[in-house]
Amino acid sequence: MAKVIITQVKSTIKRPKTQKLTITALGLGKINRSVEVEYTPQIAGMVDKVNHLVTVQEL
Repeated sequence: MAKVIITQVKSTIKRPKTQKLTITALGLGKINRSVEVEYTPQIAGMVDKVNHLVTVQEL
């Protein structure tokens, strides 16, 4: 699998609880925090759920 860098670019304030939990599950939580993860189908689904809050860069 390919590695990607996921960066949170927007706040989770006034977002549904499921989106907040997804951001936490990705290892984010603060604006401009980044994580490097394998791009598995599970991660792809989480990113799709909160795509308006994060950016994804391939390595």
